[in-house]
Amino acid sequence: MKVASSNFYACCENDRRRNEDVMNKEGSLSINSENIFPIIKKWLYSDHDIFFRELVSNGCDAVTKLKKLDMIGEYTIPEGKELCVKVTADAETKTITFTDNGIGMDANEIDQYINQIAFSGARDFLDKYKDKTNDDQIIGHFGLGFYSAFMVADKVEIDTLSYKNDAKAVKWVCDGGIEYEIGEGKKPTRGTIITLHVGEEGKEFLNSWKLKEILAKYCYFMPTEIYFEDVEEVKKAEEERAKKLAENPDTAPVEEAPKPVNDTTPLWLKKPSECTDEEYISFYHKVFTDFNDPLFWIHLSMDYPFRLKGILYFPKLKHELDSVEGQVKLYNNQVFIADNLKEVIPEFLLLLKGTIDCPDLPLNVSRSFLQNDGYVTKMSKYITKKVADKLNSMFKKDRKQYEGFWNDISPFIKYGCMREHDFYDKVKDSLLFVNTDGEYETLDEYKAKAKDSSKVFYVNDKQQQAQYIKLFKDNGVEAVVLDTRLDVPYVGFLEANCGGTKFARIDSDVSEILKGEESVKLDTTALEELFKANLENDNIKIKVEALKSEDVSGMIELDEQARRMQEMSKMYGMENSFDSTKDETLVLNSNNKVVQLLLDLKNDSNKGEETKMLCKQIYDLAIMSHKPLSMEAMTAFVARSNKIMELLAESK
Repeated sequence: MKVASSNFYACCENDRRRNEDVMNKEGSLSINSENIFPIIKKWLYSDHDIFFRELVSNGCDAVTKLKKLDMIGEYTIPEGKELCVKVTADAETKTITFTDNGIGMDANEIDQYINQIAFSGARDFLDKYKDKTNDDQIIGHFGLGFYSAFMVADKVEIDTLSYKNDAKAVKWVCDGGIEYEIGEGKKPTRGTIITLHVGEEGKEFLNSWKLKEILAKYCYFMPTEIYFEDVEEVKKAEEERAKKLAENPDTAPVEEAPKPVNDTTPLWLKKPSECTDEEYISFYHKVFTDFNDPLFWIHLSMDYPFRLKGILYFPKLKHELDSVEGQVKLYNNQVFIADNLKEVIPEFLLLLKGTIDCPDLPLNVSRSFLQNDGYVTKMSKYITKKVADKLNSMFKKDRKQYEGFWNDISPFIKYGCMREHDFYDKVKDSLLFVNTDGEYETLDEYKAKAKDSSKVFYVNDKQQQAQYIKLFKDNGVEAVVLDTRLDVPYVGFLEANCGGTKFARIDSDVSEILKGEESVKLDTTALEELFKANLENDNIKIKVEALKSEDVSGMIELDEQARRMQEMSKMYGMENSFDSTKDETLVLNSNNKVVQLLLDLKNDSNKGEETKMLCKQIYDLAIMSHKPLSMEAMTAFVARSNKIMELLAESK
């Protein structure tokens, strides 16, 4: 073994003496309350399966420390033996073992790190955490990672041998109380074995499928190779091999070498320039089991003022915003911390999928810590900036590709603009709108072509509002499509931030663009009275306008703000709290021949029935271009249409 100085020998001698004092010792854990273990079991973690992460990561740490000693010349790792962590489950003996061939421990280190729980006293712990919720985890604050084993185990054993020359194996045993035993162990090789004798509360963890699932969740990217073995499965495999050998002695079955269950070199560790599109897509499929390819991705890498690496993916959406569930996995040096901590990931990006590795965050981070940590705020702003930069870059460098992504990414962007004003400021020039012809344009591009640059016309149902769309197109005016529930608040946001630009649905009023010269002067008062009488509704609002198109008999006009109130009420589950029908106005076209005819029929007592039918037909046609008819109204409309056709046939 290589040594750095004579001080090293002195330290070793002191360690030897302390080890002799500790060996063959019985005692009590250095805590102030015998109730510590029930407390640990109840409040240590919100998820009981996290003991797996703690014990496996301890093994990985032991391996990392050994590599560090080798690197600085204080130890030489023997060749031919790979450093690793092994997890073994045995349902028959009800045990789970965690084995590593890392740095190991001597008796003094066992006494220091295991017997003396690293906080001032259990009473302080009780006072501070007895009323805390699961959001405030405590392991990271008090060094209690090892004791998470007692969440599932009735008894825990440690067998360990230090890497130091002349070190003796040590065995530590504790049955979940405050009493422990420590004595000479039998481990022949360097490293540590932790054996959990699983109790009734933890029996679910003896299932191999359950353990594989936990390994995949917490340990998939840990930096040390991890192997998993189920004793029962091993026995069955050996029996199968023996059977095949007996059946065919000349051909011995080839035993496959065990494979690690983790990936020690995740893609985020590589430089973006070293990664191919195929690698990014393959990594996405592997991590998120999503069969669809992502739209694009952002590779994160920062070393100052904080360390952060990761990859964020924009997935292809299948549903509306409120039904989409993203997944951004947070890691600390490749050790899983949590999913979607909104304090680190901007809320609007929680819809994304990705991985972020930040060594500067505590392994067992609490939400209260995140809320008060300055680095977290900087991280969130950095991620927001990187997303904005990526979007702007695509918009400028490959507009066609960006447009192809727009329908899928627009929910992220719209929501992000409304949640993060800084994000909106960065991407506002890259925001797109889709017109009724399927063409993409920015707000400035739309306004440059518009006859009224202060107003943006839009539709939320191309089929329902087809008549209005045609009227506008015939007059050289285009409308954009805003047809999601998210667009309701988005429109209001844009109006507040776009310097006086107003958004109006094309049926909100009769635009000056649609108005023309009167071909015939009509008695508007008489026309209004006629419709009120035949529609049997004295409260209906009616006005007469001369439209450029003679083909349109009537339109429904609904105040923009009233309609938005109605839509917002629906979004919040208050559909019956706001009735917009009282704000609807029937607009009659004075240039339409049917409307003109009605005034002539008004004075013909023999044409009363025909007059009534035509009034109702004009009204229903206007409503149908505005919104769906009720079941009763649609039934009456169909019957009336058939009657009108019969009258036309009879007139011939």
